[in-house]
Amino acid sequence: MQTGARRVTKGLVVQAVIAVALMFTTVAPALGAKSAHGGGGGGSTSSTTGYDLSYPQCGGSFPSSSAFGIVGVNGGLANDLNPCLGSSAPYTQSELYWAASVSTGGTTQPKASLYVNTADPGNIYNGTPISDWPTAGTTPYGSCTTTTVTTGSGTFTVGEDSPACAWQYGYDKSAQDVAWLTAAATAIDSQSPPTSVSTSPGAYPWWLDVETANTWQTGTAGQAMNVADLQGMIASLQAAGVAIVGAYSTSSQWTQVTGGTTSASGSLWQIPNWIPGARTLSGAKSNCSQVSFTGAASIALTQWASHPDGDYAC
Repeated sequence: MQTGARRVTKGLVVQAVIAVALMFTTVAPALGAKSAHGGGGGGSTSSTTGYDLSYPQCGGSFPSSSAFGIVGVNGGLANDLNPCLGSSAPYTQSELYWAASVSTGGTTQPKASLYVNTADPGNIYNGTPISDWPTAGTTPYGSCTTTTVTTGSGTFTVGEDSPACAWQYGYDKSAQDVAWLTAAATAIDSQSPPTSVSTSPGAYPWWLDVETANTWQTGTAGQAMNVADLQGMIASLQAAGVAIVGAYSTSSQWTQVTGGTTSASGSLWQIPNWIPGARTLSGAKSNCSQVSFTGAASIALTQWASHPDGDYAC
């Protein structure tokens, strides 16, 4: 995956994904890059390994063979769109179409999966209100309501910086991601000749990209709001019919963001893990033996850095 190694404004979020190169087909141009997951080496066997792509691969080349593909919904931030998720024309510009059409299967992973950027910016950043921070909502943490905040920039009425509003923020971001997925798949299926890419969010596993390069609240109270934010994202995806939601992170980053996950962590407990950090395929295989940061029985996926990044189904 790729971390948005550019400045992150509170209320926006960072992250995208890449994968390893074997054989490629040409793709039409689109957007530039954010910091890719890695740049290491290591070969792969396309019949048993997969790749992950997102907006940094727009305008590049996509692998022509892959056991499975994982595609970033966002363009590097939690509230923006990957322009190559589902282009209106032609098929070769769509990473979602690539994952659905090129993948051969044969592993524990489905042919196509999705991942989304995450963050918890809070209601104010650098003295300025976050424009998409919620001001209302009924949540498991109670009601998200408004409050008045005075900064050096003035006095503002904003949603509270609370677990309730954080939960609602996460819920809203996932709902937006679901809408983008449906629109992208519909655009692909409307092209001529027609193709079959599911428009249903529940047809795909979804991965929450949780890294410290994103914008998160800090301290014990901040971690509690970060947890609420991620729980809101899961609740929104589940409401859309998604059965499998996992997390892309490392143990240290996950713990820094959430404070650690136990059986008291609600919907975060025992969700599948996708582990980055390896520089070779053999290193990725070895990482399958890591201890899950969410208490899951085993690691589902690992990644190794290359151009683009490769993924191994444990």
